[in-house]
Amino acid sequence: MLQVQLEVGADPAEVGRARRWARSRLAGSGIGDDEPLAETLVLLISELVTNAVVHTGCPAVLRMLFGGPGVRVEVADTSDRAPARRQACGEDTGGRGLELVDGLADRWGWQREGSGKRIWCEIDRARKGESDAASSSASADSCCPAEVHTSVREPRVYL
Repeated sequence: MLQVQLEVGADPAEVGRARRWARSRLAGSGIGDDEPLAETLVLLISELVTNAVVHTGCPAVLRMLFGGPGVRVEVADTSDRAPARRQACGEDTGGRGLELVDGLADRWGWQREGSGKRIWCEIDRARKGESDAASSSASADSCCPAEVHTSVREPRVYL
């Protein structure tokens, strides 16, 4: 398993740097910049890093893990504040980050880690070129023990 990581400062400008860094690491792992998988991963990274920087005001560590069935993205920060889904309305410019993560990732979750937390998501490489509309999500956010929260996407069956 290959793991790469980037330290991200508590500045919203760091989100763009994290996206550029992620694109270069994806290309280095054999995932082309024009592949749907790369675009989805960069969007997920953007959302998770934005959440860490904007909502906690803390520096964070972005990790990408390559190996196994897919790619795992993790963002760890030092804030003990749990990630919270918000309900965006109409013209709101925020409040959709975790909804995007839930809609795009095959699995995602978070867990407390020391005095902070780690939020993660995974995308299976087998999905290359497949439409995200072919999946729906089932959430177990409110019932997981030890404050480990996950969401897993299940495939839809079309008849």
